[in-house]
Amino acid sequence: MKGREIFAIDEWYHCYSRGVDKRTVFENESDYARFKNLMYLCNSVTSIQRSAVAKLKGREVYEIERGDPLVAIGAYCLMPNHFHLLVREVQEGGISEFMRKVGIAYAMYFNIKHDRVGNLFVKPFRAKHVSDDGYFKRVAQYIHLNPVELFEPRWKEGRIGDLKILADNIRKFKHSSLPEYLAPGRPEAAILDSQAHDLISADMLPLEEILFESLMYYQDLPR
Repeated sequence: MKGREIFAIDEWYHCYSRGVDKRTVFENESDYARFKNLMYLCNSVTSIQRSAVAKLKGREVYEIERGDPLVAIGAYCLMPNHFHLLVREVQEGGISEFMRKVGIAYAMYFNIKHDRVGNLFVKPFRAKHVSDDGYFKRVAQYIHLNPVELFEPRWKEGRIGDLKILADNIRKFKHSSLPEYLAPGRPEAAILDSQAHDLISADMLPLEEILFESLMYYQDLPR
């Protein structure tokens, strides 16, 4: 789905894309870190050259003044071969421009690193309109629970091992915005929109309850 006309100012969208041929696009910690850096740096109406901040590390990147944002980010999750974002259009054409900037910048980094050429992510990226507050919170929960499949491959069949161990593994997963909702303090919190954070945090259940309810949902699906 592409084209600025599909995105409306102040509306939320679930945007996602995967690597071409379902290839791995995040191979190690530095890849994940670079993409998160870019989600922050590219979310600006002004251009910021990554080379100008290349020597900055960790928290320093998230302290850069960027100017007005293109989008508001409510949640994200980076998986080995795809990513999910919950974003709101702030500037006209902001979502399309943000996704373009992040995609190009990360592909350039990845291609140089791995001596390859061509598109890295499937184009166009996919997007679904988030139509109401209830759906907004469900999408955020869905995004944050994506890593469950890394630890419990039969999750969507309603089958898992130990729920407590699973919850601990999800808490330790660093490549989503869930840590900002469980225990604020990471520098990556700068990626998120503060109002969206408050909306998602309101009435948020403990992680074990979220996992249990989701598991019950999958177990109740007809086979």
